[in-house]
Amino acid sequence: MPEPIRLTKRVMELANCSRRDAEQYIMGGWVLVDGKVVDAPQFIVVTQRIALSPDARLAAPEPATLLLHKPAGLESDIPSIEALLGSEKRWSGDDTGITLLRRHFTKLTVVMPLEAEASGLVVVTQDSALLRRMREDSNRIEQEFVVEVAGEIAANGLQRLNHGLRFNGRNLPPCKVSWQNEFRLRFALSPVQPGQIASMCADVGLQVVAFKRIRIGRVPLTKMPVGEWRYLPSDQRL
Repeated sequence: MPEPIRLTKRVMELANCSRRDAEQYIMGGWVLVDGKVVDAPQFIVVTQRIALSPDARLAAPEPATLLLHKPAGLESDIPSIEALLGSEKRWSGDDTGITLLRRHFTKLTVVMPLEAEASGLVVVTQDSALLRRMREDSNRIEQEFVVEVAGEIAANGLQRLNHGLRFNGRNLPPCKVSWQNEFRLRFALSPVQPGQIASMCADVGLQVVAFKRIRIGRVPLTKMPVGEWRYLPSDQRL
């Protein structure tokens, strides 16, 4: 029976390449063990069938961006949400076709963090270009929220929510606020500061019961369940 060896060594033999290149092929998701992608260079193989994808390349892998449906009560920082970013939490409706790799869960940064008491769309990314663009354009990227409220709105409250309120000592720019139903308001605004929506509602006699972010820029939350995530396709922009 053959001796067990690390997958890296087997790929070096198969592709006639260096250890560094073999590891890059493996971590890039280009190596199949019995027909399944294995991205761990230290994986031990014995008699399994090892294959290198015909599309394999040594170019730097594309950075991943993940879209998470954050539950209410959870901070939107990496230490708090990392338990929701495992393979078992990937949404079954993710149709991007992106192969899940372990490297997609390293060196992540949260884009436009969401308040702990809110639920909804959170973006985490490895893409430095996306991060830079989001920081530069953050004041122009519209965010959309559904806000459940209690209380009785002031006579001119809806008009004032759209334009005419102040927050942290400054006039707020115009935004779009409308009733979704008897108990829910829909906000579309940019930028959004922590505590702003609750303050806006309080100024017109309403109390926020719950609120959810359902869109950032061009990207909607979709029907993804709470606590699950999906990939952002590389050709889709926020």
